[in-house]
Amino acid sequence: MRHYLKELKPTELEDIIAMISLYRPGPMELIPQYIRRKFGKEKITYLHPLLEPILKNTYGVGVYQEQMMRIARDLAGFTLAEADTLRKAIGKKIKTLLDEQKEKLINGMVKNNIPLKTANEIWNLFPPFARYGFNRSHGACYAMIGYQTAYLKAHYPIEFMASLLNAGAGDTDRIAFLVSDAKRNGIDILPPDINRSSTSFMPEDNKIRFGLLAVKNLGANIVAAIIEERGRAGPFQDITELLNRVKHRDLNKKSLESLIKCGALDSLGIERRAGLENIDELLKFKSATQKNIDDSQHNLFGSSFSKNNLKLKAATMATTKEKLVWEKELLGLYISAHPLKEYVQKIENSKVMPIKNLLAISGGNQPVPARANIAGLISKIKKTVTKLGQPMIFAQVEDLNDKMEVIVFNDALSANPTAWQENNVLIMSGRLSLRNGEPKLICDKAVEL
Repeated sequence: MRHYLKELKPTELEDIIAMISLYRPGPMELIPQYIRRKFGKEKITYLHPLLEPILKNTYGVGVYQEQMMRIARDLAGFTLAEADTLRKAIGKKIKTLLDEQKEKLINGMVKNNIPLKTANEIWNLFPPFARYGFNRSHGACYAMIGYQTAYLKAHYPIEFMASLLNAGAGDTDRIAFLVSDAKRNGIDILPPDINRSSTSFMPEDNKIRFGLLAVKNLGANIVAAIIEERGRAGPFQDITELLNRVKHRDLNKKSLESLIKCGALDSLGIERRAGLENIDELLKFKSATQKNIDDSQHNLFGSSFSKNNLKLKAATMATTKEKLVWEKELLGLYISAHPLKEYVQKIENSKVMPIKNLLAISGGNQPVPARANIAGLISKIKKTVTKLGQPMIFAQVEDLNDKMEVIVFNDALSANPTAWQENNVLIMSGRLSLRNGEPKLICDKAVEL
């Protein structure tokens, strides 16, 4: 779709409506003709002058069901109800009804002084037209939404992207895709933070702060309890304040582990591995705190329980790789860094082409190279089997700026089977495929970094 829109260069809403209506199996083959006619590279012709006012807005290309119905009405004298019956008859392929409608349509056109030969040629447009013709009113609705959202993305990118992220909350794959898109557009996504995150994704200092509800294993109840308490008594100063003040039962082992692993408690001084290794001590402290509060309600001298009662054992610090694995597990993406950062020098020395540059070449007017070399992290793998029963995979590969799909057939797969695993970093060589305008690398050689 993006490839065709770049060629179309829409100048009015009608262009967007037409593209939405044509971008489907069948009518897609008409898109190049539509574009050529828009820019005067192909002459616009009509089988009969009466067709011009009907097909003029789409450069003589039949696109909509409404156009077909209007042809039947204006050229053959059909009522709108009769024209709709014609549309249904063609769509359902009922031969007896089709024959009846064909005769009626041709006779109507002949009565309207249209030559029989031309009438038959116009009828020949109808069967394929009915198979792919789209309802223009539907296309107009989608086009309006597309135009409005494109305007918002262009003029209010941070607010728009935050709204998209919130709409995708709960779907980690969708969130990962949107965050990647935001980064490509220069919008930074800040990690979740117990004192700064809201329930949902929110703009913050021309960036977007990760929402707590988008963290895996954090339910709506505990998120609401944390934010309510923070609003009531201010930010949490340390871990003991969090455990003391948030009394909700859903602040349990599962939710606490998630908060630690994703880095939401980093600002409270909780090192991630130390927090995980002391999770039982934290929960004991929370339980004892609650019991002490309950007891103090019957104690004249009140509670004397403090952070001095929390004793955490020492632990080695989590490695960068561990942190990133936890972030990917709970957030669906790497947020604090990227695993490729430690391979930057090796990648530069290998003289590979950045994925972003390769996509720019394939989407523009520059010549497409016969072969290409890229380097990146395997973020997702889909295994399948060819018609010949041989294994193959579709791998999503990403570098620091972009991502693309890499197709690996059996020969390349069997040459280095252990390399094709998620989170591995590879240098890949192969040929570029532009099928349907979407660039993909068909890999025939891979080396693990």
